[in-house]
Amino acid sequence: MLVKTHKEKRVFVITLDAPPANCYSYAMMRALDEAILEARASSDSDVILITGAGDRFFCAGADVDMLRASTPLAKYNFCLHANETLLRLENTPKLVIAAINGHCVGGGLEVALACDLRIARKDAGKLGLPEVKLGVLPGTGGTARLTRLMGKGAAMELLVSGRLLSTEEAMRNGLLHQVIEANSSSEFLAAVVQYAEQFCAPTSAPTAIGYIKRAVQSGGEMAQAEHLALERELQQQLFVSQDAKEGIAAYLEKRPAQFHGA
Repeated sequence: MLVKTHKEKRVFVITLDAPPANCYSYAMMRALDEAILEARASSDSDVILITGAGDRFFCAGADVDMLRASTPLAKYNFCLHANETLLRLENTPKLVIAAINGHCVGGGLEVALACDLRIARKDAGKLGLPEVKLGVLPGTGGTARLTRLMGKGAAMELLVSGRLLSTEEAMRNGLLHQVIEANSSSEFLAAVVQYAEQFCAPTSAPTAIGYIKRAVQSGGEMAQAEHLALERELQQQLFVSQDAKEGIAAYLEKRPAQFHGA
């Protein structure tokens, strides 16, 4: 299996599993697409976590041998489907965390950029978009998402140089939200799952987190007035939810809230 899934409490874990470097093919991207749809529909999970199998690679990007053997039309359709898959991930109303356990380069970083939060294992590998060294550009959202994340100047430098960053450099440049020191990938994954659980019921309100994600993702592409209108509509929907009633009551009663995602 190119993509494996399992659940840890209310965290839906997706593992890219194509040794030795977890490079993705059309078949893997289709499997990832299916896993995303399964995770989206899962009523007993609140957070999606994506990681790579093994200790060395999160994902080293697209399978270059596959691309070399493909026709230009096949390459275009491959990129189109990858774009659609990552947009589906980005628009899923659940928090998505990339648990970067090793090298995360090229299309691998493009997958991670489509996640809401990125956490890396310290010194486990490099991060970057080196496609320019192959005479191409990042074609799975790399130019779009990196520019929105870092700004045009900083993104341009990384894209045209193709240089790779250490986890510490990636953290300083805003590519990562957290770096965790761990002795193995399994230890690292356990730490990220524990981190993810803070965003799950009953500790947090997953519906509110999903609406926050929608306000940020969709609203970020709107003019401010339209963004504010979207924010008001989402807030109104949350005000009538059971979680909002529970959260307000718990605050007034000075007790921990028990959220249910309803």
